[in-house]
Amino acid sequence: MVPVQKQPRKRQSGKHRIIRPMPSIRPALLQKVGWMIVGAVATIAILAAGSFWKQHVLESKRTSATHTVTATTGGKLVYYPGRNIDYGSKFSAPNDTHLAAAKAAGVPDAPLKDESDVMAHKNKLVKITSGKNYVVEDLTHSLPYLTKPAARELEAIANEFADILQRNGLPHYRVIVTSVLRTEENVQKLKKSGNVNASSNSAHCYGTTFDLTYSRYDKDDSDPNYMNEGNLKLVLGQALLNEQRKDRIYVKHEVKQACFHITCRL
Repeated sequence: MVPVQKQPRKRQSGKHRIIRPMPSIRPALLQKVGWMIVGAVATIAILAAGSFWKQHVLESKRTSATHTVTATTGGKLVYYPGRNIDYGSKFSAPNDTHLAAAKAAGVPDAPLKDESDVMAHKNKLVKITSGKNYVVEDLTHSLPYLTKPAARELEAIANEFADILQRNGLPHYRVIVTSVLRTEENVQKLKKSGNVNASSNSAHCYGTTFDLTYSRYDKDDSDPNYMNEGNLKLVLGQALLNEQRKDRIYVKHEVKQACFHITCRL
């Protein structure tokens, strides 16, 4: 009997890498991950909706403050076709110019102490109240008094504003007066409110100066059509240019206060 010879075992070259199958993901884990994704998407949606609603509320308040008419009334947005105005260059009279004019034409012994002191200057000052073409806002840091020429200028500017709207077949709006005569008492209140620029050496202290906001207007709601604030600012700017060309007023375009700072030169 011939013995069977064992074949020598062949040595395998290199090392074999053992690849283990990936463990299966449990259904419960998949469900948990799925709910986490759903929750994240829902959170994002809620935050986005909240942000939209907040913006909507702010816009509604702004629209209400300017009395613009909503689309539910059937009105449409209309425009004044006037040319654009470079407000910064057209209305750039410096504060020193305003102050010099105010001292020359205003109450001589300004600043007045308080409202009782104002009443003692009735021969020089007149009280202004809301009229057909302008609204005097509820004033917290000034009093509604101007020199007689300044009061006439306010009336002239407001009338010109309204006339431009009428000539172009546009809705009737009124401009809004936001600041008028400041007494020493008013200046102190203004300083306490955080206005670091409040000064008893301001043109507002002489009864010749008033501010008209260019970001808000009062609308006659009998006309369903409406305008935006930017276009109404263009109308107001044109009215001011017309008076400025007659050398009746100095105007400064105030960006932070969103107003036209106006001093009567007469």
